[in-house]
Amino acid sequence: MGHEAISITDMFKIGVGPSSSHTLGPWKAALSFLQSMEEKAILQHVKSVEVLLYGSLAKTGIGHGTDIAVQLGLCGENPETFRVEDIHARMNDIRVMKKILLHGRHEIDFDPDEDIEFLMAESLPFHPNALTFLVTLFNSETFAETYYSIGGGFVVREGGEMAAANNVVLPFPINTSEDLLHWCMKTGMGIHEVVMENETAWRPEAGTRKFALNIWRVMKECIYRGCHTTGYLPGGLNVKRRGYDLNKRLLKGKSYNDYNEWLSCIMQGGNDFRYILDWVSCFALAVNEENASFGRVVTAPTNGAAGVIPAVLHYYICFGGGDTDDKIINFLLTAAEVGSIFKKGATISAAMGGCQAEIGVSSAMAAAALTESLGGTQRQALMAAEIAMEHHLGLTCDPIKGLVQIPCIERNTMGAIKAITACQLALQSKPDFAKVSLDSVIRTMWDTALDMNSKYKETADGGLAVNVPISLSEC
Repeated sequence: MGHEAISITDMFKIGVGPSSSHTLGPWKAALSFLQSMEEKAILQHVKSVEVLLYGSLAKTGIGHGTDIAVQLGLCGENPETFRVEDIHARMNDIRVMKKILLHGRHEIDFDPDEDIEFLMAESLPFHPNALTFLVTLFNSETFAETYYSIGGGFVVREGGEMAAANNVVLPFPINTSEDLLHWCMKTGMGIHEVVMENETAWRPEAGTRKFALNIWRVMKECIYRGCHTTGYLPGGLNVKRRGYDLNKRLLKGKSYNDYNEWLSCIMQGGNDFRYILDWVSCFALAVNEENASFGRVVTAPTNGAAGVIPAVLHYYICFGGGDTDDKIINFLLTAAEVGSIFKKGATISAAMGGCQAEIGVSSAMAAAALTESLGGTQRQALMAAEIAMEHHLGLTCDPIKGLVQIPCIERNTMGAIKAITACQLALQSKPDFAKVSLDSVIRTMWDTALDMNSKYKETADGGLAVNVPISLSEC
């Protein structure tokens, strides 16, 4: 069997919240659509564009900002660099003018209320997250292109190939955790070392290090911003941001001027169990409150689960001695590889597998990375990943009103705590006596995903989404 080559740059993406599959994916699909029109040399001949959203994209698209993402993508904006502060103004301009500037240079008539259709009752067979671009040219010729947002910002064009797929030949091909362990045992290298060797198939080591540190920069800026922003989350549920108040209470009036001083204040607070537990929760809350507010986050491996890995890595930096570039890079390399194994063997899309595919996977990624970072063996790291996922099996995705707020934000705190607990269990265990392997839990997760009722897969048709009384006037 051939192997799928997935890089750390595929598993960690910088973008805008609130969802990797419902925001970042459709945004990237629109950019791919523009590229397709450029390749056909027809961009300047486009008279109109209509966007059809299917399945999960339709049912929770408003709450996840799918319509906003598609419009920004059609404008040719880059999700990594577009100023999130300008989103509202740009959307207002398009709605008022009823015009959109394709790729920033070709203006066409476009009314979001008419030209973006939410097809609630229709779903395409390949994947629940589907969108189609219908194009009419000035000569009356028409054509359509369909894309699938398959989780974590990965996008597939119907009739094409996944953006991340390529012909790269890795020195250590890996599809399963057993493959990874094989190469670690054969070479004597740690997980992060094997991953770094594979990354050199794409770029020099210096490039990978630069990428990983930039990912951490965005993560820590997101944590810091989330801990210092107050107010209520958008969308109508009137959910109060908690990261700000928790940060303030924990610091007890300590003053600081920037991130580094803030970090020092946290570290000076000691190692009391409850103190550390509160900070881990605070870090995760901060990230996902930013995510829910259309802030800039790192898809890790999804936006809905974006807070777990930053929270655990920040815990490692604050309380575990992980405050060096090398340790941060190694952590992210190990986490990325575990995430890629889940993607290959199951899914990282909640629309396919429920929240076990998002929070569960992110928790497993963080658990493995933390375990290796704290001196655990390769077997212990993979054992930690297995423990973390084993206790997320069956977790449904049931966002109230389709917003990534309840229960999603708190689930990130739980995923982070479970990752740390899984790490501690693995560090105190002998993997030789483990009854469940990581590969077997991945297979179980996929079986569970296939058996799970579709109403629990990011549709807002079941679970808390229908059992929590929220009146229409509140939304």
